[in-house]
Amino acid sequence: MRELLIIKTAALGDVLRTTSILPGLRGRFPGVRVTWATASGAVDLVRNHPAVAEVVGFDPKSPASLAETRARLAGRSWDWVISLDDEESLCELASSLTAKKLSGAHLEPRGSERRRVYTPDVAPWFDMGLLSVHGKARADELKVENRRSHPEILAGMLGIEMGKPQLPLGEPVLAAAAEFARGSALFQGGIVVGLNTGAGGRWHSKTLSPERTVNLAEALSRSLGGRVTFLLFGGLDERARNTQIVERAAGRVRLVDAGCDNALLDFAARLSLCKLLITSDSLALHVALARNVRVVAFFAPTSAAEIETYGLGTKVASTAPDYCSYRADADTSSLTTERLLAAALGELRQVQPA
Repeated sequence: MRELLIIKTAALGDVLRTTSILPGLRGRFPGVRVTWATASGAVDLVRNHPAVAEVVGFDPKSPASLAETRARLAGRSWDWVISLDDEESLCELASSLTAKKLSGAHLEPRGSERRRVYTPDVAPWFDMGLLSVHGKARADELKVENRRSHPEILAGMLGIEMGKPQLPLGEPVLAAAAEFARGSALFQGGIVVGLNTGAGGRWHSKTLSPERTVNLAEALSRSLGGRVTFLLFGGLDERARNTQIVERAAGRVRLVDAGCDNALLDFAARLSLCKLLITSDSLALHVALARNVRVVAFFAPTSAAEIETYGLGTKVASTAPDYCSYRADADTSSLTTERLLAAALGELRQVQPA
């Protein structure tokens, strides 16, 4: 095995989580040269990984960009192409390449047309997705029934040992994060606990409200005798809610706003300042695990079983009937302050013994 191509473009958290396959691939095939084709916005998540020799960034929604990428990759003979996206344009990309072995989604001729299919060796992954040969209803049931983490599933179907995501950061972004910490007197209030309780605009039921977020922070601060500073994270869609959190937290807890417009690696570097991150099922969760930051992650509409914490965290799942329903309005009432507080204190005992 000399040349291996991985096609994985979305979403950002999934791209980072999928880097868990890299140690196992390198272990199974010593000396293999790995190329990763991904969306331009995800390039920073893989370009510094020691197991990746080359990253090809492109716009999956641009025909011109796809054509350029196809031409770039088609000039090489691949020993193995692993195609993990189900969009038609990416299936077409995988099908257009010369490969001794293809695993994953691709286009298959059916009469005068071509349809999206996937190879049998990756059925454990795609059987739970939109391309499932069992149909969407059964695919949704399989997701609910599943008890294996995504890294475990990926490793099993590729015939490798399960690995862990890794996100190396260069000295410039680490130095910038350290300067941010100095400028905000981040460490003067005791240990630093990150708060990432939003989840972008689509998944309202993945989130904790601003008031519930501050209530949790206040309870944790009280339990720690006030010796804690909270570092607030969010994305571009979360500016308004994070402003509310900052306003509600004033006079109640010590809180520093990390900002909502950080570049990916700056976001990761600031998150690395934390001893613990309390987070929704989001990109921040995967960044924290890749950076060896302990987590308390809460789940309502999505599956906690899919997340591998590598011994670095506690998962708090909704006990409501619509848990793992993938509904935007899933019930989050069982994600109480008491449950999250207990999980956070348990995790802090791992890094900050009494």
